[in-house]
Amino acid sequence: MHKSPPSSPLLSRRRVFAGAGTAGALAAAAVALPLGQREPEDAVAADAAPADQADGRYQLTAHVQRYYQTAKV
Repeated sequence: MHKSPPSSPLLSRRRVFAGAGTAGALAAAAVALPLGQREPEDAVAADAAPADQADGRYQLTAHVQRYYQTAKV
């Protein structure tokens, strides 16, 4: 006697796509939520190395900070 396969699989395409959509929505909500108090820009600038130490290394300047602010998602 042969048993017929179940009429609906445990993991249907509809359930997979619904789960993926839910996970995507949760990820988007997590990114949109504030992460807490941010430091003022003046405090960040005070921690940066002085501009007179131009030795060819990476420097966190106001221009770079502005780029990071505009590039945030």
